[in-house]
Amino acid sequence: MSVVEMSEELEEIIFTIVGQAGECRGLAYEALGEAERGNFEGAEIKLKEAEVAIHKAHYVQTDLIQKEAAGEPTPISMVFVHAQDHLMTAISEKELIKKMINMYQTMFLMNERLEKLESKNRRD
Repeated sequence: MSVVEMSEELEEIIFTIVGQAGECRGLAYEALGEAERGNFEGAEIKLKEAEVAIHKAHYVQTDLIQKEAAGEPTPISMVFVHAQDHLMTAISEKELIKKMINMYQTMFLMNERLEKLESKNRRD
């Protein structure tokens, strides 16, 4: 199937996957930025928004998989493959960013403890 022959429905599916994956990535990086500033509540909110976006993309992908399993094959194009690549990259980056945020949170807590200890030592 050429790109010209691609159905409007498939185009919509592809753009949904790419758009929602991009939204997820953007929000995940915003969450990371919040964590870098020590705003872990803000980071959590952004991560939840990222989860909503990626679930929308994943839902569309799952629907295609179910149709294929029922005998209704999906025409494959480079644009469709590109959309799948966006989805998987967004999922991977979101998961990595979640781990990075946890590391930032640990670093901030350790820094607070260290500052308290140093403050106590100066008073003694």
